[in-house]
Amino acid sequence: MPNMSNNELTRPEQRFIEDVAQLFVPWGVPPTAARLYGYLLLSEEPASLDRIAAVLKVSKSSASVAAKLLERYTLARRRPVPGSKRILYEVSDSYEEMLAGETRMLRDLGALLAGAKPIARSDATRDRLEEMAEFYALVREAISVVQQRWRERRHGPR
Repeated sequence: MPNMSNNELTRPEQRFIEDVAQLFVPWGVPPTAARLYGYLLLSEEPASLDRIAAVLKVSKSSASVAAKLLERYTLARRRPVPGSKRILYEVSDSYEEMLAGETRMLRDLGALLAGAKPIARSDATRDRLEEMAEFYALVREAISVVQQRWRERRHGPR
């Protein structure tokens, strides 16, 4: 993407970034963060907040907030510039870490649902809580299988 260095995006690049945003916004990701993720996916090298702000046509503070949010989601990571206070951002290749966070949340939610059965006021409520806890346990198991397959694909069987 030679034109990314001069802060201009092609129409297909702009469309891709907007399409990523359309996918992420309904999941609660703010539009600027979703667009930043799309941009980072296309970026060949880490980008500064100045560059991100210029390319996405947002304020530097909005770019900073978006980048920090993507870091929390483990979708982006920061790269310090040696000898400088400057920070660059790039897309994270830590897919497993994102799923590990989801797995922990599903485990905790399952435990909370199972623990709430004694306070349920009806059999229907208890059944719902139990079914949801079982569903989340099954999803956790499926994620674990996928993670193992991914590790084997990347690094070979251990």
